Amino acid sequence: MRRLLGRLLATSLLIGAAPAPAQESGPGYKPQDKDERGLWMQVDEQERQIKTSSFVIRDPALNAYVNGVFCRTVGEAACKDARIYIVRVPYFNASMAPNGMIQVWSGLLLRVRNEAQLAAVLGHEYTHYQNRHALKLFRDIKQNTGAASFLMVGGIGGALVGLAILTQSFEYSRDNEREADAGGVALIAKAGYDPAAAPMIWEQVRQEQEATAAARNVKPRYQNGGLFATHPNNLERMRDMRAQATAITVPNAVTNEEAYRKALSPWWPQFFDDQIKLNDFGGGEFLLGQLASAGWTPALLFARGELYRARGQPEDLVKAAGFYRQAVDSEKAPPEAWRGLGLALLRQGKRDEGQSAIKTYLQKKPDATDKAMMAMLAGDPS
Repeated sequence: MRRLLGRLLATSLLIGAAPAPAQESGPGYKPQDKDERGLWMQVDEQERQIKTSSFVIRDPALNAYVNGVFCRTVGEAACKDARIYIVRVPYFNASMAPNGMIQVWSGLLLRVRNEAQLAAVLGHEYTHYQNRHALKLFRDIKQNTGAASFLMVGGIGGALVGLAILTQSFEYSRDNEREADAGGVALIAKAGYDPAAAPMIWEQVRQEQEATAAARNVKPRYQNGGLFATHPNNLERMRDMRAQATAITVPNAVTNEEAYRKALSPWWPQFFDDQIKLNDFGGGEFLLGQLASAGWTPALLFARGELYRARGQPEDLVKAAGFYRQAVDSEKAPPEAWRGLGLALLRQGKRDEGQSAIKTYLQKKPDATDKAMMAMLAGDPS
């Protein structure tokens, strides 16, 4: 739904141009007609806003790594026209706009387990771009409903889209998603990655959905939003991609899991902190288990303590304190683990022990932004 609205929003100013001949986007591609030029104009404006957004992660090392994976996947020539923006949003999503702007959300980077999986998602989005799916979707909707069905509100800030327009476009959009899935598998295989990594993404998403449902004591739903499901459901796309991957032989295929962990593990505590705020305990616990597949590091133990403390049931606070204690047993523990331990103990009524832990936190991080509040909790407001 989010992605479909974004694409409709970018095209809703465009009226009355004749369709251009079928052509793939690629290196040096320029818009072909009035429809496409208008679409690019809107997306260019969106990109100008993103460039200055405080949500964009500008770390050179992380950006270089993600760009490198993209270039390996699509080829050096194709990647020259792309601009990747890593955006701190805790949901599983990526997109590539018609003008070559790519957004990769931090929630995606938290969930994929290796470089091959990241490449599969980037290849999927590049296939959308290469096959000009956004423009095709707009023209299909316009042909069936008429341009009067669109109403812009506040430039690119919003749009009113009729329910009938959305429901008429779902089958076409699902076809685009299947095409992009197949394109992503083919691209990673060509780049030397293990094509079996692509369907595993959706197995992981399915397992996370089950974990979320179990924690909430509800039945899991294996689709992406009911009526507004613009993608094939996860079981279907996993099955289709697995069949495609099985039919491809890639000599010496790699997943580069170790390279991925090295590049992303410094960011996991921050990304998981955003995940905690989604109030999805089951999903969060599942993701931590995935991240800890190679062992529980002090940073991951700290994150687990934060997850349990955030839910805050009496038994959660006891478990949280245990995870914090395991973390602070290591010299590599983040100072915040002492703060979490102190807060968990205070909420259990263990005042002296809790205050002592917070004082240790302040000693280890004297420039803490929450120094005044923590000092008060520690009984030392001076």
